[in-house]
Amino acid sequence: MSKKTLGRTDIIDFPQLGLFNIDVKMDTGAYTSTIHCSEIIEVDNALLCIFNSNVHKNFGKTEIIFDTFWRTDVKSSNGYKENRYKVKSEVVFFGKTYKINLTLSTRDAMKFPVLIGRQFLRQKFIVDVDLENVSFNFNSKNKS
Repeated sequence: MSKKTLGRTDIIDFPQLGLFNIDVKMDTGAYTSTIHCSEIIEVDNALLCIFNSNVHKNFGKTEIIFDTFWRTDVKSSNGYKENRYKVKSEVVFFGKTYKINLTLSTRDAMKFPVLIGRQFLRQKFIVDVDLENVSFNFNSKNKS
């Protein structure tokens, strides 16, 4: 299977989460992918997640209940370790839907609400830091 080339940023969809045209940044230094989640409530062996942001565009108030989730340790570049919830979802690149594992984190203070890590990128994509919005432009071109 040949790998598709992505740029350092893109605009993609998370259909299962009801999130569309979301700004993402490829982060080859991060192992796991992470998504902004404004509120997380664990109730009766389920995880209620509220995806909402006044900072990040296209993050309207979406509530999703995950029956399957787990916790994982995520180490930041400064060595700080944080225990986060992790869920499975789907993401669309180049018009194709892929399964993705996402850790949940409050990212209102960050420029991008989503980081795509190398666990997802490996064996599927190459990142060219000189490019941007490659998948978004491909999808826009093929819709017309």
